[in-house]
Order: sequence, then structure tokens, then C-alpha cells
Amino acid sequence: MLDWKSLHKTIDGVERILLSTHENPDGDGLGSACAMYHYLKSQGKDCRLIQISDLPYEYEFLNGGEIIETYRSDIHDDWISQVDLALIFDVGDYRRMRQIGDELESNKIHVVNIDHHPDLSDGRFAENFINIKAAATGEMVYDFMQAGNVPLTNEIAVGIYTGVMTDTGSFCYSNTNQKCHKIAMECIAEGVNTSAIYQSVYESSSKGRVALLGLILNKLQYNETGELAWFTIDQTMMDEAGANKKDVDGFTDFVRTIRGVEVAVMIFQNSENTCRINLRSKGKYVINEIAKAMGGGGHKLAAGAVAEGSLDEVLPKVLAETRAVLAQQNGYHE
Repeated sequence: MLDWKSLHKTIDGVERILLSTHENPDGDGLGSACAMYHYLKSQGKDCRLIQISDLPYEYEFLNGGEIIETYRSDIHDDWISQVDLALIFDVGDYRRMRQIGDELESNKIHVVNIDHHPDLSDGRFAENFINIKAAATGEMVYDFMQAGNVPLTNEIAVGIYTGVMTDTGSFCYSNTNQKCHKIAMECIAEGVNTSAIYQSVYESSSKGRVALLGLILNKLQYNETGELAWFTIDQTMMDEAGANKKDVDGFTDFVRTIRGVEVAVMIFQNSENTCRINLRSKGKYVINEIAKAMGGGGHKLAAGAVAEGSLDEVLPKVLAETRAVLAQQNGYHE
């Protein structure tokens, strides 16, 4: 059992608090941070929710009052240098905060990690509230509220529901349990419009995203058994589709739905010298060790990394590591 009351006590003793999540934010990180933001504001705290990436369009519904800020050093560094406490949600790896993490470290800020990813024992976190059995970090924020007898307002409930819904694949993934549905029921009782959230998250693709998906499907490749499927995205494809970086999320989840595919891999040319890697598994294979080998991490069935190099350099390394891990888990070596 996590000692949520101690975190309540820590929060009660400070005034200025930074909230953040990982780069390329998802519904769990953003929803959890938003739920906590609304609680802290109700307590009169001077808090800001600042994250390193642009806010994805599908999560604009969380941004009422424009509470979600995208980091800019000229605007935020001075404020960050004076915070008493930083609460970081769903980050998986300290490095995924990028420049925000650097600022927190250089200013020796007390940083608290609230996460359901495995503990990487990064000394830059002063405290770790980790529960790998939680379906979502949103579930942990719910537990924090319960421990402090905090009533769920609609704004808090929207954030928590978004976290739990997205990290369980709309309550379809294997991590969905009775507690997830209990939380959903309580959020619905507080007036959360679940249909509107679902439509915003899953039914708001841009035309550029759809065009990019078409290009991806034309280039999709499989291994000999058809259990492994992979695709790459380069700038030429982005330009042809009229897509942007916000449009690439979720494609590995889609490819994973193909019959026979157990593991889906995306490699996106993030910049001239870095590639973003996403891995998803249906459950037969554990894939976070692949991400770790590439300098990243994540859950057993959903993981990722950012690797240095071009697509031509990174792709063979990822495929070799993935093939080796799948072969090992099948009980033989390629």
C-alpha cells in the first residue's frame, strides 16, 4: 500500500507546485496531471501544468481555461526555479521530461514520481509512488483522492476517467479490472460525458493522419510467421500526407489489431539524428526489454524509446533485438 497520506502532508506544506508528464503525452499522463491540477487549485496552491510537447488535438477537451502549457525556457525557467515541489505523472523514465527535467535537476527541486511503470531507481526522483499493478496512473490519482477524502468534482473526474479509459483501451485491454469499472462508474456519477471523451480521443483523426495511415499500410512489413509487423515513417511520408508529429500516435495499436500480429513496431524519424520507437504486444510476448535495449522502457505490452541515428541505422538494430527477444521467449535462438 502506498502512503498517500504522506503525499497529502507534503503538498499541504508547500505553496508552488509544478505538474508535468512525459514527452508526446497521452491521455493517462495528461488526465492524471489535470485531475491533480484541479485539486491543487481548490486548495489555493500556486500550481502550473507544464509539459514538454505540444498538446495533442484529441486532448484539447482537458484544456479548459488553457491550463495546459507547453514549455518555453524564456517563459517558464524563472518560475520553475522557484517551485517547492514537482509532481510528475506516468513518465516511465526521467529523461522523457527533457528540458523540464533538466531545469528541475539543476534547481534541486523536490521531484515526486507518480507512476505505474516499473521503478528505474533514478536518483533524480526524491520520492517514488509506484504501483505497477495499477491499470493507469489515473487509477493512482483516484487512490490519492480517496486517501485524502477528496470529493470527485466533475473536473477531477474527467481527468481520472481519461487516464483510466485511454490506458485500458476503452476498458478492452487485459489490464482492465473491476476497479477500473468502479472508477468509471463514480466518474459517470459526477457527470462525466464518456461518449464525448471517447469521440474526442478516438474519433477525431485529421485528414493528414488518415492519409499517413494509408502510406503506412502500403509499406507495412511482416516477419516469416506474421507475428511481427513493422513500419517506418520519414519526413517524405509526412510531407506527402500533410501530417505533423501529433498525427503519428496510435498507429502501432492499429497494426496490432491485424489478425496474426502479436507485436507491432513503429520507427519514426523524429529528427535528423534521432528516431522514436514504439512497440505494442497483444500479450504473447513481453516487449519492454526491447525498449530497454534501445535506451527506453515501458510496460510489458507497451513500450518505447528514442534512439540516436537515422532510420537506416536504427531499423536493423530494432528488428534484430525484437527478433532475438521473440525467439528467446519462444524457447529457441535465431
